[in-house]
Amino acid sequence: MLRMLITAATLVTLALPAQAQKLSLGEISRYLNSIQTAQGTFTQINGDGTISTGTISIKRPGKVRFDYNPPERALVLATAGSVYILDRKFGGQPDSYPLNQTPLSIILARNVNLSQAGMVHGHSFDGTATVVTAQDPKRPEYGSIQLKFTGKPAELRQWIIKDGNGGSTTVVLGGLEKKTLPNRLFQIEPELEKLR
Repeated sequence: MLRMLITAATLVTLALPAQAQKLSLGEISRYLNSIQTAQGTFTQINGDGTISTGTISIKRPGKVRFDYNPPERALVLATAGSVYILDRKFGGQPDSYPLNQTPLSIILARNVNLSQAGMVHGHSFDGTATVVTAQDPKRPEYGSIQLKFTGKPAELRQWIIKDGNGGSTTVVLGGLEKKTLPNRLFQIEPELEKLR
């Protein structure tokens, strides 16, 4: 019985590399451009080792929403060219940054083109996933994003953002489901009203 299990495990292991292979930059760009609206769960590993979970909602171009689960009650919302960070627990005014000063702008762009000169600084295959490291060639000082895709078909599974100060944040996706999302989900004013 043990010999049969070992043989079966060996066959499965040998079969995996044939199924998994490196995705081209063109395939990845087409996949990202195909995402109009999607939602799923995420796990975030912060630079200090703490872990947060929540729901991510994406509406391309330019919009993403991270709703964090308790005990955190944070909201990160990218909309209208800005990224807002709200702490619902303590209220107050949100921090905000221009979206184009964050590596997330690369995957939220109207037209993702990873073949653009100077954008990709790494394109490899780790045995299970295609790994692409990219940064805005016009704004390298704002950091980079490392994206992990499984395929085929391509699916975004994880990203690591390295900011301009050397800090890093990892987001692991639980699977994105393409679904219709209302515009109001990405409006900042209703969220600010809740803080008043």
